[in-house]
Amino acid sequence: MTKTIFRNSFLIGISVLALCALLFFGIQYTQTKDETFTALQQETAYAEQGLLSGGASYLEKLDDTNRITWIDANGEVLYDNTFTLPLANEKESSEVVEALETGEGKSIRKSENSGKTTMYYAKKCEDGTILRLSRPVSAINEAIVAIRPILWVLILVVVISGVLSFRIAKQIVNPINALDIDHPEINKYPELTPLIEKIQEQKMTIQEEVASREQMRREFSANVSHELKTPLTSISGFAELMSQGNVSQDKVQEFSQDIYKESQRLIALIEDIIKLSRLDENTEEPPFEVVDIYDLSAEVLDALRPVANKQGIKLSLSGKSAQVSGVYALLNEMVYNLCDNAIKYNTPGGRVDVDVSTLETGEITLSVKDTGIGIAQKHQNRVFERFYRVDKSHSKEIGGTGLGLSIVKHGAQHHGAKVKLDSEPGKGTTITLTFPPKKESAEQKTE
Repeated sequence: MTKTIFRNSFLIGISVLALCALLFFGIQYTQTKDETFTALQQETAYAEQGLLSGGASYLEKLDDTNRITWIDANGEVLYDNTFTLPLANEKESSEVVEALETGEGKSIRKSENSGKTTMYYAKKCEDGTILRLSRPVSAINEAIVAIRPILWVLILVVVISGVLSFRIAKQIVNPINALDIDHPEINKYPELTPLIEKIQEQKMTIQEEVASREQMRREFSANVSHELKTPLTSISGFAELMSQGNVSQDKVQEFSQDIYKESQRLIALIEDIIKLSRLDENTEEPPFEVVDIYDLSAEVLDALRPVANKQGIKLSLSGKSAQVSGVYALLNEMVYNLCDNAIKYNTPGGRVDVDVSTLETGEITLSVKDTGIGIAQKHQNRVFERFYRVDKSHSKEIGGTGLGLSIVKHGAQHHGAKVKLDSEPGKGTTITLTFPPKKESAEQKTE
């Protein structure tokens, strides 16, 4: 953190200095250029007066560091104090053209004779000739170099900025490093009080979550132990009676069927526990694929139809084809548990209606509606908890592990779906799953 603060503050300081330096030298260059043109203009005016009174001989007597060129109206060079005549015609030179048109002209361009970038100022004299003075741009650069001591000042400022940035970074970080979260009352920096309070709040939240998870783990372990103990006790009791020879021959088959039934219940319970554990631990699942929820529902109802027929329960499927992105096996388990519960907790001669619809928003809904015993309002918030049963005696009669709706809930979370329950005792229950649009659900899985 210290390095980050130091780097950022130092870079800010360097950036400001660089911008100031560019601005300063830019202004200095512009100012020096303007002053140079002004000087050339004044010197040209003086030279013009001497030229008009003394002719070319006056120009020859001048000891000027500037280049002086005298040009006639046709561009022919009449005199040049730097280069030997004859010279190239200057009629096309921009400053000469401008002087012929407006009386004076100036430009910065590369000289054909010297090859250097040069500043030119030309003035049209009273006799129609052009008097031109020029100075290399390097003269401006030399003038700017004259202020190079300022560069040393800038370097010194950079060094000072680095030292100050480091000290500021240390002063910011040291109080944070010195924080004692376990003893916030000894905080010496009132400015950090909001930070300490926030950390304390988050710490308490984490502790509460850990405690809640631990409590859930203990409850789950206790429930699992109880649910496993029940069928195992039954199997052990039947097996003990049979091993002691205290069971008549006509009861052996009955006891064997009971043992098979309890062992199947035990296997189903273990399988459901494994499924929930995988969902809780976010273990790697098969990749999402496109699943037609309508076709899947039809397959589930076909598998459950023999069970429903025994109770005289009519199964129906409405809606149309709708595709969602998800894990086929988990979606199959969710739909199977919903339909299986709707059959188990129904009344003889009842109905189970499954509907698949696509909303205007692109969301897919799957609803399973039954005409069964219903769920009282006080139980509706808990039926998705593990091993929670509204009527334990009835649940024992019809079988089941008490984990079906928990798998539905966790499966919905895995697919980014929402679960809604509507129920009224004596009138039935409707559970609706709302899946996000196919594209959105796939993106959620990727994230």
